Amino acid sequence: MFKRAVILAGGKGTRLKPYTISLPKPLVPIGEMPIIEMIIRQLVQNGFDHITITVNHMAEIIRAYCGDGSKWGVKIDYSLEDKPLSTMGPLKLIPDLPENFLVMNGDVLTDLDLGRFYDSHVQNKSIFTVSSYKREQKVDYGVLKVDANGMLTNFIEKPTQHYQVSMGVYMANRKILDYIPENQSYGFDHLMLDLIKFNHPASVKLHSGYWLDIGRPDDYERACNDYELNKIEI
Repeated sequence: MFKRAVILAGGKGTRLKPYTISLPKPLVPIGEMPIIEMIIRQLVQNGFDHITITVNHMAEIIRAYCGDGSKWGVKIDYSLEDKPLSTMGPLKLIPDLPENFLVMNGDVLTDLDLGRFYDSHVQNKSIFTVSSYKREQKVDYGVLKVDANGMLTNFIEKPTQHYQVSMGVYMANRKILDYIPENQSYGFDHLMLDLIKFNHPASVKLHSGYWLDIGRPDDYERACNDYELNKIEI
């Protein structure tokens, strides 16, 4: 089975400055290898044979590095955004998307089995599948529970809250393109709310392995440390 993937690489990487002053975020290195090369190698290992990279900010640098994909044994082409279109908007610009395809951010490191994730989505006939991860956040304050009369009903000292968050790795059916407007910024959040609104909610698959979204300097430093400790294997 031919497998298609889209890597979203059009962002400016503002939160990752100063590392992104002279490089687009997908080309920031982890060890000796840029993030996007790690992702491409992982996709190839999982049976993907065609990758489209959506580009905008510093597009030519990404093109120059990745080329046509022949050095990794995969076909790579590009979709250029004339203006930022957020996460889902760029998909509307790609004319030849197959019935099902993988979409992932260009700054995500994970050991998720992307081939199995693809196959599960197809077998379940989902319109959209989100790979999720459990996160916990500790509140550094005592939390007051107060009723409508301003009276204290409960007190919780520095609670820990648990969430399922999106990993930035998705499987999509072409039907989602019907919800994406032409040439407008349209994000993952917009799509999720529209799918719920029109009774086509996305499926969610929890991943319990490794995942790191390299969005901020401390995330990047952690990724470099994890690589040195062989927690990241590509």
